[in-house]
Amino acid sequence: MARMEAFLSVGLGVGIAAACGLRVFLPFLLLGAAARLGWVPLAPGFEWISGTPALIALGTATVLEIAAYYVPWLDHALDVIASPVAVVAGMLATAAVLTDLPPAARFAIAIVAGGGAAAAIQATSVLLRLKSTALTGGLGNPVVATAEWIGAAIVTLVAIALPLAGLLLAAAALALLLRRRGRGARPRG
Repeated sequence: MARMEAFLSVGLGVGIAAACGLRVFLPFLLLGAAARLGWVPLAPGFEWISGTPALIALGTATVLEIAAYYVPWLDHALDVIASPVAVVAGMLATAAVLTDLPPAARFAIAIVAGGGAAAAIQATSVLLRLKSTALTGGLGNPVVATAEWIGAAIVTLVAIALPLAGLLLAAAALALLLRRRGRGARPRG
């Protein structure tokens, strides 16, 4: 039973990490709320995520982050900053939910799987936004921004409710983003 719980916590962590690749703060806000409600156990040292000060800070940061992506010049600046931050957020989110693993395994999985999932989604998202800017002069970026924050919410909520489905949804989101990115690179025949 302990192995299954560990496997589910890896699915949960990687799903939330992937969502961090789309938006940094929204997955943490939802994770903190779920932990506060007792739906998600947090690893030792990560209980602060469900505390009132953290939830207020994460809520504020989430609103500011989402709003900032609708400002034409600011969305590009945020992509530059968000890329390394998303990787760290993915690692932290994964480590926060790996409760049944020894610390060495927890942080190895968090770095490789969590950081890797966040990096892959973030890099693909940045390329999609660059493509949108090139093709629409930036007019399509609000549509991309909306899809990203809604996607981050959906992936996080699914990962919390159904950890293995969250893992699969994260993989599907990456596949979709890669496919969309690739469409613009091929010449039309």
